[in-house]
Amino acid sequence: MASKQYFLLRTIGVCLFLVFGVIIGGITFVIRQEQLLSNRIYPNVFIDDYPVANTTKAQAATILSHKNDAINNATISVIYKDAPVATMSATRLGLKYNTDEVIDRAYLIGRVNNTPSRIYQKITTHLKLVPYRFSTQLAYDTSYVQDFLTGKKIQYEKPAKNALFTFENGKVSEFKPEEKGLTIDEEKFTAELDAAIQSFRYNPRNVTLTLTDHIIDPEVTLAKANEFGIEEEIGVGKSDYSHSIPERIHNVILGATKLNGVLIPKGESFSFNKYLGDIDAAHGFQPAYVIQNGKTVLGDGGGICQVSTTMFRAAMNAGLPITERHAHAYRVGYYENDAKPGLDATIYLPTVDFKFKNDTPGALLIQTEIVEDQHLLLFHLFGKKDGRKAELTDPILTNVAPPPPALNQEDPTLPRGVTKQVDFAAWGGRSSFNYKVTYPDNKIEEQTFVSVYRPWQAIFLVGTKDS
Repeated sequence: MASKQYFLLRTIGVCLFLVFGVIIGGITFVIRQEQLLSNRIYPNVFIDDYPVANTTKAQAATILSHKNDAINNATISVIYKDAPVATMSATRLGLKYNTDEVIDRAYLIGRVNNTPSRIYQKITTHLKLVPYRFSTQLAYDTSYVQDFLTGKKIQYEKPAKNALFTFENGKVSEFKPEEKGLTIDEEKFTAELDAAIQSFRYNPRNVTLTLTDHIIDPEVTLAKANEFGIEEEIGVGKSDYSHSIPERIHNVILGATKLNGVLIPKGESFSFNKYLGDIDAAHGFQPAYVIQNGKTVLGDGGGICQVSTTMFRAAMNAGLPITERHAHAYRVGYYENDAKPGLDATIYLPTVDFKFKNDTPGALLIQTEIVEDQHLLLFHLFGKKDGRKAELTDPILTNVAPPPPALNQEDPTLPRGVTKQVDFAAWGGRSSFNYKVTYPDNKIEEQTFVSVYRPWQAIFLVGTKDS
């Protein structure tokens, strides 16, 4: 019996000794390992699947340094409205992996402040029970990207503008159609840029991104700003008054100004002479050369037919019925600066007028525009579109006849011995073109405009004034 007890006690003693030895050995091992790892990353730690156990931070950075080399040639090209606007290289982006940050996080394994967690991490790393894996991310200079976007926003963005419509004393005194604004989609671009950069982890390459924009609608539209049914531009006419003398240019601008803001109610007719008023010095017009009784003479308002011609072109482009139109007696060079013969309209108070009818769904508003540096006069017609379509055939010139010999006319306002050419030879002919308007209900209205131009001689004014 005693021998059995002795054997049992001996066995227990041996086991306790072994356990104690294991504990002491384990503690010694851990202490030794802790000493070895005083400035190193703990075992069983990986960054991007690279083992960095037992390395210092500097050694781990060396192991991962090749990753930055792989992305040095990656670029991002940016286009806007199908045109290139930037090329962002890896260098300009400051593109690199956040290895220092991730190494710092890996180094904290086994060193966290929370005691239970710290002990757990030490045991699991030393015994290789749990792998600790970290991944780097590509980082870049966001301030560079923001500076790029700020520059493009300044370059391309514009605010929306509200419509303005003020009607006073039978005329529109202030008018401005609404304008849609535009804003760069900054959020979309930065998200796509970040996604493209992160894709370089797997495939460094050249990536093309598109800078997009959004339309901003104004709060007040033209349709809301007035009660006349005016919503949009329905037609525009243009003429080129190049080579005009200063007095003629003055009259063109003054005549256009008098028609600016005129409102033509729905169903009513427009008379050029009615809205223009008297053409004389008392109303601001200057003497310029006009055709009168077959002669070229100085007369108040020379150049007004440039205005009526431009209005004629605008009315046709808007698809309006032309109820009265007269051609000039001869081909005037001003009206052929930008058009073929036949697209002119002359007026002469009080009998010769230019008229059209407003058969659109709402009122019509006339807005004039002078582009002085290009010598252009434009008439803009605003109203409400109804789907009609206007078509003009190219004018055809026939019965062409040469000009007669030059004519000298005495001019008592010019000093004797001075000769001044005021008209240039013009060939005669017959011009015709068709004007067709197709309405939404498929109704078609057609007009043929015929202009018969007399051959015109060059005219020289010969001074007769004695000094």
